[in-house]
Amino acid sequence: MPRGDLFPDIGPYETGALDLGGGHVMYWEQVGNPTGAAALFLHGGPGAGAGAVHRRFFDPAHWRVVIFDQRGAGRSRPLGALEGNATPQLVADIETLRRHLGISRWLLSGGSWGATLALAYAQAHPERVAACVLRGIFLGRPEEIDWFLHGMGTVFPEAHAAFVGFLPPAERGDLLGSYLRRLTDPDPVVHMAAARAWSLYEGSCSTLMPSPENAASFAQDRAALGLARLEAYYFAHRLFLPPEGLLGRMDRIAAIPAAIIQGRYDMICPAHSAHALAAAWPSAQLTIIPDAGHSALEPGTRRALVAAVERFRRV
Repeated sequence: MPRGDLFPDIGPYETGALDLGGGHVMYWEQVGNPTGAAALFLHGGPGAGAGAVHRRFFDPAHWRVVIFDQRGAGRSRPLGALEGNATPQLVADIETLRRHLGISRWLLSGGSWGATLALAYAQAHPERVAACVLRGIFLGRPEEIDWFLHGMGTVFPEAHAAFVGFLPPAERGDLLGSYLRRLTDPDPVVHMAAARAWSLYEGSCSTLMPSPENAASFAQDRAALGLARLEAYYFAHRLFLPPEGLLGRMDRIAAIPAAIIQGRYDMICPAHSAHALAAAWPSAQLTIIPDAGHSALEPGTRRALVAAVERFRRV
């Protein structure tokens, strides 16, 4: 896939491992201009981890980009760890990293679960957020979890049949509980097989047009374990969000400018959530990409994300 609309590949100018306590160690990196405006990238999942391509959404001559892997994900240690892993801890980790790096305010950028976490952090620390660029909105509501587990089968019946069919018939009445039991089984043979099945399901449904390469990348062992185990765990706990949900706290960030980028045919995070968020956020601008699914790397979506970040250069 040509990606000429992204900025060129670039390596970090600084990396680190931050001890968060309780056995968790966070991987972080900085990319771009050390004296530039600060931007924080938040990866999806929970548990997906960040990759080199995420650096390319930001002009390295302008932005001081901070990227990190959340607890239990990517290069943070230990991979797939559930103890001490919940949304309030992730929000606190962002503040710990901000203070560690000496940043006063930053732009937040994230998609899917990354957008969820950006909203949770912004609502907890609005004075630290200059602007938001969010994609593929997931608000963590019960109906969104149910859609992922069951509803996507209306559009991707073959992928959903494989997802369900991985489990023995006796376990199919409770997809989430059955997968979580397997994903937390200490035997790698058990938990890795479940992780691949879960992640392949998600990867197969994430693009508008079929992309075997994209689906296969989700099912790679290390990526699959963090993604599947943490997603199932967070889903089982309603994403550790407050009872009123994220929409119930929008008054806290009403004045923060935001760009919401949403694929019209996003089957992981359907567009009605983005519409609901925009309706509750006076300072946000919603852009629907007419020929895109969920992936940030689909042509229209990545162009819109780069353009949105560029619009906030002076904020």
